[in-house]
Amino acid sequence: MAEVSVRINGYAYTVGCEDGQEAHLLAMAAEVDARIASIKAVGTQSGEARLLMLAALLLADELHDMRELRGESGGPRGKAEAEADRLGASARARRLAELAARAEAIAETMERS
Repeated sequence: MAEVSVRINGYAYTVGCEDGQEAHLLAMAAEVDARIASIKAVGTQSGEARLLMLAALLLADELHDMRELRGESGGPRGKAEAEADRLGASARARRLAELAARAEAIAETMERS
């Protein structure tokens, strides 16, 4: 088992993973760190646990949306791929903007509570 040092929000964490999965783990840590940076960019300056919780909610929201688009079939060629084929680049950009706005709304709601 390999150990990797990842950096999230300026803090270093040592995490174990299977041999050969180090690069994947570093990429996932970078993804979480990017979510935290986006939360902080909208003015949320809270504790480490709260930032990690908000990042987890954003990632869970994206996963939920992807599963909904994929449909219940769960097959390799589900609704998400069909939707991507149907949409042009500008429509995809609009969808990304909608998702970003939703993430910001979630962060604002969490900040107020």
